[in-house]
Amino acid sequence: MLQTAPIPDPLAALLLAVVLDRLLGEPRRWHPLVGFGRVAVTLERGLNRGGARRLKGVLALALLVLPLTAALAWLAQGSWLISAGLLYLALGLRSLDQHAQAIQAPLEDDRLASAREALAGVVSRDTGTLDATGASGAAVESALENGADAGFASLFWFLLAGPAGAVAHRLINTLDAMWGYRTARFNAFGWTAARLDDLLNWVPARLTAAGYALCGDTRRALHCWREQAGRWESPNAGPVMAAGAGALGLRLGGPSRYRGRLKARPVLGQGRPANPGDIRRATRLVQRTLVLWLVLITLGGMAWHLTTAAG
Repeated sequence: MLQTAPIPDPLAALLLAVVLDRLLGEPRRWHPLVGFGRVAVTLERGLNRGGARRLKGVLALALLVLPLTAALAWLAQGSWLISAGLLYLALGLRSLDQHAQAIQAPLEDDRLASAREALAGVVSRDTGTLDATGASGAAVESALENGADAGFASLFWFLLAGPAGAVAHRLINTLDAMWGYRTARFNAFGWTAARLDDLLNWVPARLTAAGYALCGDTRRALHCWREQAGRWESPNAGPVMAAGAGALGLRLGGPSRYRGRLKARPVLGQGRPANPGDIRRATRLVQRTLVLWLVLITLGGMAWHLTTAAG
């Protein structure tokens, strides 16, 4: 009689986490990252003053990330269900879809003010003067970049280092979002969080870019990645957004206002400017890439399990 091999525990945990994220989305109340963010704000206000701010930033990051990661990794030992729960809390792909829809729906109904308000919750640029085209482009950029940060990077680090990897990545990514600004207040204090986030996302960003290329206009995506990614300020957002824009046949990037100042940004992608319908196209590209990742991870995990079992 033919017997099927059991699904390895790490793979089962990963698949369950993705299903939970798709069905439930982020917890609406008592999300652990909200509490983590409040503690981070309090610690930053206490330490980010006087001299040696870069060193203080290192200390703050270590105090926030290391004990919590170690405790949760210990808690998850031997339990694939707890591991799945921790990865679920680190993912944000369903939330990405919800935020994108909250921007697209008012744009399609010609409610630009509501769309700008929703967009302000997910991007750092000034949204008050954006027209429908600008708001659509910003939403597409956010969906592509957050697909890497809030989804694929967490899956990558879970595969590489288990729940500790996923938790550490998500916490550092959160601190980068809070502190990783080149301003007088955060330039030194947030330096470590920003550099660590760049390091942790370097490989996942390029795997995400490759996934976008395979799931869209592959030739154009690869061309845009190769020719344009290096011009972008962020070493990881550049490949992700250039490949994503090329895969969708859109022209993204360009000048934008941040804190009242116009910032010159290079153009990414090829084709026409984004419209409201392209926001859904961007989230669907992220979803197709997720399916591709899950298929490859499942096949690879089962093959590894069968190989090690036979040995």
